[in-house]
Amino acid sequence: MITLNINGQEMPVEASPETPLLWVLRDTLQLTGTKYGCGMSLCGACTVHMDGKAVRSCVTPVSAAADAKIQTIEGVGEGAAGKAVQQAWEQLDVVQCGYCQSGQIMSAVALLEDNRVPSDADIDEAMGGNVCRCATYVRIRAAIHEAAKSLA
Repeated sequence: MITLNINGQEMPVEASPETPLLWVLRDTLQLTGTKYGCGMSLCGACTVHMDGKAVRSCVTPVSAAADAKIQTIEGVGEGAAGKAVQQAWEQLDVVQCGYCQSGQIMSAVALLEDNRVPSDADIDEAMGGNVCRCATYVRIRAAIHEAAKSLA
């Protein structure tokens, strides 16, 4: 048995230590906001925060998360940066198909937690591992700037 701290709650789970965190979140805990994309840490759809850093849950073994604080898209709106990003996403109508957006939002929040005034280059670097098949990159960048402005 492994106990995970997810969105501020202790959650015991029965899982093999090498099980990807993504499957524990989605299948065991029914936190389905985190998406499966490529399964190889290439697309960013599965991004969650581990101790405040964006990680790809599809390649993170659940054993690595046992002593960490995990935040998912279901809990990201509890913080100021998460709330600002979610509001900017809605205000600028960023989403098209929406599949990658939970991962995009998680990466954007991690960026703004470390850098409240990101440049376009900072955004491009931080978001470079998140792929959007609808190519909403211009609106994502604008939303991150809008969220940063609201946090100032």
